[in-house]
Amino acid sequence: MELAPLLAAGVPLVGWTTHSTVLARRLATARRDPLTGLLTRDGFTTRAERIIRRHPERTTVLLIDLDDFKAVNDTHGHAAGDAVLTATARRLATWCGTDGIAARLGGDEFAAVVLDAEHRVPDLNDQLHHPVPFGTELLSVSASVGTSHPATLLLTEALSAADRQMYAAKPGARTARRR
Repeated sequence: MELAPLLAAGVPLVGWTTHSTVLARRLATARRDPLTGLLTRDGFTTRAERIIRRHPERTTVLLIDLDDFKAVNDTHGHAAGDAVLTATARRLATWCGTDGIAARLGGDEFAAVVLDAEHRVPDLNDQLHHPVPFGTELLSVSASVGTSHPATLLLTEALSAADRQMYAAKPGARTARRR
């Protein structure tokens, strides 16, 4: 049996296998935020919609926004801001555990979809207010959390409802409305 035909047939196969592997890695990377390791909006949307479809009555959708995050960057520098973002991501992912997923939507905005979590939201709120170690300092942080329970199977509607609740919970929201 000649080896040349086998090698000739195997080379394209190896090339396609390598290409497929590289493409799969790139897609996975595109669905993960490089700083925090959380899902990006695209990766989150696909998985969140699947969870909502399967368990609409047990699902809580959360939207989290860091309060006064710009002040951290302006006062302590971008490395400190990165430390706050990664600490927030780690705390959120840990809180979600195996019953949900977390994402960084962009900037200082995060989202999560979690099963049977309504009673655990106060614990998340507490965790997101713990100072973040940065060098020899402890950075004060706080976050506003909005929750929603999808009345429909649409993630966009649940995120909008959580967004309204989150902004209502932001510091100064009550006084701003009175003006």
